Amino acid sequence: MASTLFRNLRLFDGLADTLAEGIEILVEGDRIKEVADTPIASAVARVVDCAGRTLMPGLIDAHVHAYGVDADLGRLDRLPRSLQALRAAERLKDSLKRGFTSIRDAGGADWGLAIAIETGLITAPRLFYPGRALSPTGGHGDMRPHVFLDQFCGCCAPTQAISTIADGVDEVRRAVRGELKRGAHAIKIMASGGVASPSDPIYALQYSDEEIACAVWEASAWRSYVLAHAYTPESIHRAVRLGVRSIEHANLIDSPTAAFMAEKGAFAVPTLVTYEALEAEGPALGLAPESMRKLGDVKGAGLGSLEILSRAGVAMGFGTDLLAEMHARQSDEFVIRRQVLPAADVLRSATSVNATLLRKGGELGVIKPGALADLILVEGDPIADIGVLTGQGERIPFVMKAGEALIDRLG
Repeated sequence: MASTLFRNLRLFDGLADTLAEGIEILVEGDRIKEVADTPIASAVARVVDCAGRTLMPGLIDAHVHAYGVDADLGRLDRLPRSLQALRAAERLKDSLKRGFTSIRDAGGADWGLAIAIETGLITAPRLFYPGRALSPTGGHGDMRPHVFLDQFCGCCAPTQAISTIADGVDEVRRAVRGELKRGAHAIKIMASGGVASPSDPIYALQYSDEEIACAVWEASAWRSYVLAHAYTPESIHRAVRLGVRSIEHANLIDSPTAAFMAEKGAFAVPTLVTYEALEAEGPALGLAPESMRKLGDVKGAGLGSLEILSRAGVAMGFGTDLLAEMHARQSDEFVIRRQVLPAADVLRSATSVNATLLRKGGELGVIKPGALADLILVEGDPIADIGVLTGQGERIPFVMKAGEALIDRLG
């Protein structure tokens, strides 16, 4: 069993407000064996002198689209699935370089990609996935050109990369059961209009109460949960009332709805970086003019939504939701949030909070005995300057996943 001993470090454990010093960490196999403020003795461990760098849990991004390799989602659906998978593998490798050792896909990733990661065929973060997101006809996940509506019903439409169409309680039930059979860790539904889908207004309510309740019941029967794309107070309140656990985006939330989320223990996963990226790069990458017009409806409310959620005490996870080449901006989410939130809160969102969201609290996102040894070393102090996490991993010379050093530029 391989072991590694980390010395001469500053520690962010995924929970604290400040960095700790004078700590040593021993990893044995895939787990953290010991965390001590006195020297740890080991005759067999590889000793890593961290040279004053910050050791922290591997980062977790809870809103990724691994197969989102094209900003035009209609065009994406016409790409061969094999090509999507190869491009997805490269995107995930890039996330690992940025210090992300776990991701939750929010629509598209599947069991084949998960198996490739688990068996070491590709080097990538841990993958939690919901399979294809469920959308009603005309909803945020219905990317069919209008002409297709006369040629194909939702169930017979050409395969969609990120979503599938299910209308009515029976179709929703079948779709949920199908994704769970294919190994999904959670179920994603579309509960309001969105930006990337050109035809549905942001304010549109998607799925009936009965359909959402069905998805929640079926997921719960497998001890799983539902995450919902939702922007407006009405769509968010309704989803949470019906048992949805994780609200994606939530830009237009108001204080009463945030208070209701906190009362019910629901999570929010804001994704503010995607709106900046879409504004800057969307047209050049093929985002439809209709989508660019809708972007303005949600982008300006982003920072305010963080303040509303924070004041209400809603647990906020960390997500990015970036398509195509915009995925390179993944770590910019840290500095965007830092404009209105304390650095420690932002770091916790990408570590311990996201781990709890994934139902991996105590195993991921923290540094303590018994936790999985997903660790990164960072040049500098991310609480004093969270910008050290940005870029393409230039200031993250060491990334460990399950006790194995996947990136090591320490020399």
